[in-house]
Order: sequence, then structure tokens, then C-alpha cells
Amino acid sequence: MSIGGRERLVVIGGDAAGMSAASQARRLREPGELEIVAFERGHFTSFSACGIPYWVGGQVPERDRLIARTAEEHRARDIDLRMRTEVTEIDVAGQRVRARDVDSGSESWTSYDKLVIATGARPVRPDLPGADAPGVHGVQTLDDGQALLDTLTGTRGRRAVVVGAGYIGVEMAEALIRRGFEVTVVNRGREPMSTLDPDMGRLVHRAMEGLGITMVNDAEVTEVLTGADGRVRAVATRDAEVPADVVILGIGVRPETALARAAGLPLGAHGGLLTDLAMRVRGQEVVWAGGDCVEVLNLVSGQEQYVPLGTHANKHGQVIGTNAGGGYATFPGVVGTAVSKVCDLEIARTGLREKDARRVGLRFETVTIESTSRAGYYPGAAPMTVKMLAESRTGRLLGVQIVGREGAAKRVDIAAVALTARMTVEQLTALDLGYAPPFSPVWDPVLVAARKAASKVRTG
Repeated sequence: MSIGGRERLVVIGGDAAGMSAASQARRLREPGELEIVAFERGHFTSFSACGIPYWVGGQVPERDRLIARTAEEHRARDIDLRMRTEVTEIDVAGQRVRARDVDSGSESWTSYDKLVIATGARPVRPDLPGADAPGVHGVQTLDDGQALLDTLTGTRGRRAVVVGAGYIGVEMAEALIRRGFEVTVVNRGREPMSTLDPDMGRLVHRAMEGLGITMVNDAEVTEVLTGADGRVRAVATRDAEVPADVVILGIGVRPETALARAAGLPLGAHGGLLTDLAMRVRGQEVVWAGGDCVEVLNLVSGQEQYVPLGTHANKHGQVIGTNAGGGYATFPGVVGTAVSKVCDLEIARTGLREKDARRVGLRFETVTIESTSRAGYYPGAAPMTVKMLAESRTGRLLGVQIVGREGAAKRVDIAAVALTARMTVEQLTALDLGYAPPFSPVWDPVLVAARKAASKVRTG
């Protein structure tokens, strides 16, 4: 607690949201005014989990390139960062946390004036026979990435199975293809990338098969089968066995909020902490939360959503650090923008899918158009498919999905800005976007979709 006017800020979690908050608070308050203590249970701090597939795939040659700031660099800025130290309990009434040294097992309490919860997410690991066998890997931390690389370089077999076809799954499929493995993706859904509508996911499916990836959709893994040596040899579904020398679990993540739940802090429908616009935990005056352990407001649907992305985590940290440091900042919400790729196929989405719009009771129109990334006559023009959702009668833009080759994915940013501004598709058609044949057709693909959507709204 504060002594002689000096406050103590305690941060649980040493990655994007936690250390962004600590760093921002330090910029605003001198060490003599604010003591900052941060706990991180792992071996690394401030690293890019999003970069792990590209390290595994060889595009990023060294692990340490994924580390934005080391523990020593944080400590040099007067942040007392305690690595390999896990917080096991939050005492909200007593304003203190219990922490355990992972290596020695020793425990101690640390009091706080202000608390930041940035516990992140945990990978979904199915409760299946054999799921803990050697050769089965999740990919969440740098330690996970190194363990996977060790398996890939040590195994003589070249058959890999990826369980799940979301962002992690498709990115890991690319990494394994680049490593020379024969890759099969087992997916519970009708099509890969459930963050897209199925008709757009089908385009991803076809492209992945064109890259030599075997897609097994509408299939659920029931068991991981092992050989006489105890190592993985296959995964079983209800209908078949798929041989495997290595298995990657890419099923997704859930908010890591066991500590918060035990402390009686409010959680949403998705299991994430609920906060106000200042990222303060609801009902608390001196507790903030950010990153993959919180739910955020979707500005299009008006509902809370769980969106675990590094972009949001860093913004949350900046907002929290500003507020904990005595300033004022807010995080208004998200529109659900995300991009990914598998080899040369780019995948992007923002706003609502069809089922999202139906869930919140919106009536809508959809259009899908085919275009190219550049003027059709310019060398290198690549095909692109854009799907757009617009609200019936009002024409308000509700969502955009894009699948294409080079130059496709980042076009979704146009739609993300339009969604944030609550623009209609009619207004979208009038945007003054940059044009030259090497960069775009004279009508950008997003504007072509907006024109078609505007026409459908007018006549619908």
C-alpha cells in the first residue's frame, strides 16, 4: 500500500497488455511517485505470440526477434518485473495478491494500491485419450514454439495433422508446408475459417487443397492414437484414422480468468472479464483488466464479444497505463477486424457475419463480387472475392469479408474505418480512395461491392 505518498501498481501478466500498461504508467509517473511490480509466470515477456507460426515456418529466423522488450529492459526502466512467478490468488478486499515462485515453490503476499489483470488466454486442449502424448503440441508461448521446432527437426516422419482450421490452424498449416511436411487439417466446421461465412470459407478450402493441404471438414477428433513408444502415430475421428508424426492443436483459446472468478470479479457470457470504457473492472475502483482475458464491446452489434488479438491488447495496455498513471483514456470497442494468410492466399474480415447479424435481430442484404487487386491489364493482377453485408432499408454497412491473393487482406481496413464511422454503403461508394493501375482497378473492389450493396438496398 502507499507509503509516504508513493503508490504501488501491481500487474499480473508480463506480455502485451500487462507490460504496455506498466510502461505507460511509468512514462506518466516517476519511480518516487509510483512503484510498479509485475508478475510473469513464463520465461519471456513482451513477445509476439502472433509471430510464432512464422518462426516455426522459417520466415522469422530467430526466436528473439519476436521479443519486443526483455525483462532486463523493463527493469532498467524501474519496473520490478518478477519472472517465473505465478499469481495464485487475488484478495480484492485486502488489496493484495499471493504469488508463488515457479521454481522454488515459495509464496508471498504483495499489497497494491492499483491492480492490473492481464492474464491472457489459455489454449483449448481437448479432453481426449492421448492428447498429452509426445508429439502433440499447442502453440501459445515461445516455449511451445521451441518444443514444436524440436519435434519437427527430430522426427523422421513427415506427416502432420493440424486440429482446427481457425487462424492458428491455417497459419500452422502453412508453417508445416514450408517445413516440407505432408499436412492434413481436421476441422469440426463445414468449412475452414469459421470467422467467415461458409461460402467464403469454401474459397479458403479450395485454395488450401490447391496448396497440397488435405482438408477434412465436418470431422471431430475422438482420440490421439499412440505407438509402442508412446508417441503419437495418428488421430482418430468417428469415420477414419489420419496418420500423424506430429499433431498441432489449433482449436483456439479461452480467457484465462480463473483467478478473477475466484476473486468474485464479474465475467461475461464468454468467460472474459467485464470492464468499463476506461478498462476498469466493473464494480471496482482500483482494478483494471485488459488483453485476452477481457470481453469488449462490438460497435456494430452493440454486444460484448471475445476477440483475443494483440492489437487490442496493446491498446488496452495504453489505456490502462494512462488511467493508472493519473491520466484519462478510454477504449470504445472494436468492429471485429482480423487478417490472416495461408501461403499466398490472404483472408480478411471485419464487422458481422450473416449469423452474427441474425443473432442480434438485424435484417440485412448480402452481395458478393469478383474483382482483381490491380487494373486487369496490369501485370500481376490477382483475383479477389469481396462479400458485403448491409442493413436492410438503412443501408448501414454491417460487415465485409475478403479472400484473395496479394493486395487483398489490407483492403479490409477501408471497411473497418467505415464501420467505426457507422457509414452506409451509399456513403462508402463516394470515398476518395487512391487509384493507379499498379494498385487498384479504377473502381476498388470494396467500392464495387458497396455499389452493388447500395443498389440492392434501394430495390430491396
